[in-house]
Amino acid sequence: MKNRSPLGRGLESLIPKNESISKVITELDISDIQPNPEQPRKSFDQDSLNDLVESIRSKGVIQPLIVSKYNEKYIIIAGERRWRAAGLAGLKKVPVVVKDLKNDQEKLELAIIENIQRENLTPLELSKAYKSLMEKYGYTQEQVAAVVGKSRSAVANNIRLLSLPSEVIDAMEKSMITEGHARALLGLETTAEIKTALKEILQKKLNVRQTENLIKKLKNNTKEKKENEKSVFLQSIENELEKQLQTRVEIKTRKKGGTIEIKYSTQEELDRIINNLRGEQ
Repeated sequence: MKNRSPLGRGLESLIPKNESISKVITELDISDIQPNPEQPRKSFDQDSLNDLVESIRSKGVIQPLIVSKYNEKYIIIAGERRWRAAGLAGLKKVPVVVKDLKNDQEKLELAIIENIQRENLTPLELSKAYKSLMEKYGYTQEQVAAVVGKSRSAVANNIRLLSLPSEVIDAMEKSMITEGHARALLGLETTAEIKTALKEILQKKLNVRQTENLIKKLKNNTKEKKENEKSVFLQSIENELEKQLQTRVEIKTRKKGGTIEIKYSTQEELDRIINNLRGEQ
């Protein structure tokens, strides 16, 4: 895919340099405009929308929508909240800037990018928008990062939120936990551990710092459990070797490798062990 220039730098970036804003703004019937199916925002805060409705009733739509011709209608590139609020306020027409795009794919790509940059999207809405750009249109994480003005690691970490169990996603969407809680949960290895941690977070109403401490504790417990399981395995091997060699055997592990110690008390016992290892007994 060709490199794309960052978009969404304001209304002026969509208007030819030789034309003033007033010359390119026109009015369209609200009924001739439709939402973009690729709009990242899937829900709109009702209180905020009501405030916008009152503002539009009082002063009208100050900032025009950005739209593009789509079949027999116009699809919204930026400004769906204003479009919704204008309809609720009883307006029949709204000011728009019609952006001429080459094809349907470009319309949808630009709509996603514009909304990512312009709207106060939730972390999950951002994650889904980033993923949509990558899966549908072949963007790399680096290209998404360049377009939205974020680091590649920020984009990657945001997309990782979608890998969390559905219970966590649901809790985020219902504002029962924050993005900080979710990022902390990503530190756990298994779905079972994440679900257990989420249950405790909700029951005890833990804040993000407390959640991070909980995750650290759970990870340490998992590490100790694995070490204990390993010790049980090594103990069985030691018992097997002691039975075969008829002497004390100790296996010592380190970060890399380890040693096997075979105990003996007399020269005769050493000779017997050596013969045993050689298969001469």
